[in-house]
Amino acid sequence: MIKKMRTKILTILVASGLILSAASCSKFLDQIPDDVLTVDDIFQSKTYVDNYLAQIYANIPNELSQRLGEQFSGPWTAGSDEAKYNWDFNYANNLNKSTWATTDGTVSNFWDNFYKSIRNATDFIDKIDGANEQEVTPAMKTRYKAEARALRAMYYFWLVRIYGPVPLIQTVLPVDAPLDEVLLPRNSFDECVQYIVSELDQAYIDLPLTPVNNEYGRITKGMVKAFKVEVLMLSASPLFNGNPDYAGVTNKDGTALFNATYDENKWKLAADAAKAFLDEFVPTTYDLFVQSNADPFMQAYLSTKNVMFTEWNKEWIFARPNSMNRSQYDKTPKHVGYTTDVQGAGALGVTQKMVDAYFMKNGLPISSNGSGYQQSGFSEFQAPFDVKARSTYNQWINREPRFYVGVTYNGSYWLNQSNNTKEVISIFELSGNSGRKQSTSDVSPTGYVVRKNVVTNSDNRGSVQLRLAQIYLDYAEALNEYNPNSSDILKYLNLIRERAGIPVYGSAQIPAPSGQAAMRTAIRKERQIELAFENTRYFDCRRWKTAATEFAGEVYGMNMFVDGNAFYEKTLIENRVFRQRDYLWPIPNAEILKNEFMVQNPGW
Repeated sequence: MIKKMRTKILTILVASGLILSAASCSKFLDQIPDDVLTVDDIFQSKTYVDNYLAQIYANIPNELSQRLGEQFSGPWTAGSDEAKYNWDFNYANNLNKSTWATTDGTVSNFWDNFYKSIRNATDFIDKIDGANEQEVTPAMKTRYKAEARALRAMYYFWLVRIYGPVPLIQTVLPVDAPLDEVLLPRNSFDECVQYIVSELDQAYIDLPLTPVNNEYGRITKGMVKAFKVEVLMLSASPLFNGNPDYAGVTNKDGTALFNATYDENKWKLAADAAKAFLDEFVPTTYDLFVQSNADPFMQAYLSTKNVMFTEWNKEWIFARPNSMNRSQYDKTPKHVGYTTDVQGAGALGVTQKMVDAYFMKNGLPISSNGSGYQQSGFSEFQAPFDVKARSTYNQWINREPRFYVGVTYNGSYWLNQSNNTKEVISIFELSGNSGRKQSTSDVSPTGYVVRKNVVTNSDNRGSVQLRLAQIYLDYAEALNEYNPNSSDILKYLNLIRERAGIPVYGSAQIPAPSGQAAMRTAIRKERQIELAFENTRYFDCRRWKTAATEFAGEVYGMNMFVDGNAFYEKTLIENRVFRQRDYLWPIPNAEILKNEFMVQNPGW
């Protein structure tokens, strides 16, 4: 039994909601002498219990810190075909070259820290019933235990979607435990999914429908049901559902780690879970965010922009509260010559492929006849984020509202004008205020910068990681795979398009996709656009087994080494490599060395 615990504890601050702040992280227990505070002492005080539970929350990834990989953020945005970081130190560049290794610190970071949180959650679950009832009421104990159980399941989900099947550790092992209890083999993927789902189901029973005392960020019934959908979607997808590439992967005793036979019923389980979520929570608890405006195009623009940073709006299901906002700097162009409050690095560049993925205003892809897309020339055009019309490259005019939410292009009016005496316009040409003559480091690598989820200040803020639009698209995808004739597929796909301000499928302007394959393509395209830069594309293309095609090869942008019209020439930025092994992260080398039962992922 562990006699003492010395660890960093995150303080809980409640001010119009729960704030689990990494900035406030302090060596809470380290401030107290070892001979004073024991583990048992923790459960005699509500303050200590709250701090312990907050520590379990603390390792929830903060995806606003992807630049440095801080706070368990991943290289997901720039590690996909959506974007590229100009900084070599960002780990996404290792992924894009397939030069990563089993010994890399980033590879072990998620494994080590998620398992620490799993251990803390298990310890908390084991001990909370014995907490001092004068400090922690029975109702609190029940709810706190459910929160810890849900968090443990979520950490397992994050492990599984990165590494595949992992060992399931359901007890706190003492420091003197025998090796046969400590050295565990990997459970099968299906066992991991079944365990995560059962834990989420059990946690659901004792969780509140809405945050108690408006402590936003605490686990609720809706969160666990939504995560259940995500787990089952992963399980049903081609990477893990009868993937022949993993048919021979076994533990050392011959136990298969992956199911070898495709099971269509897994899609039904995912669809049923999504439908159960929608029936229970929509529109009473959650609903698509809409910001009303007399102009339908502006309404769509404002709705799809502000859904990301109107904190705790009805579309948000799961978010990390009070996250350190590193991405503001990454997405704000250099803007030399303006006040410092509107200056950044702008080093997270959108790829030309992502720019081209957005629909036109009439809802058609740029490659379709009748789309109105123009490959060259300039026109006077007023973007929805601008105050007037400006000469704009024709490729960027009359695009759908989500394009203007997602992309800062050459000549864009900046979102935050602050108190500058002249308009802040982002210019990425060689001599522009955000061009390569200003910096070779703090500059876009592609001539575009990610614009989505940029706010008017850099304060720490809620970082939404799962919202209702994704559940709608999950439901449509899962239905299409096992019941392609269901009318709900088009219904929920079109709800996303309708909010985005583009014609729906089956309207006079755009026919409905004909057949399962065409509908699959349409759903995947909608996910690519609606959830752009929200850290889903990286995982979507992996679970679909399309990453080898989508992520590898040539990456293009604008020509940032020239001024004038030559800037607009499509220019090769880099060639990316994606190997079969890259679908799963490797098990950290240290785990392989110390555990004789641990087997490595294929190709590593």
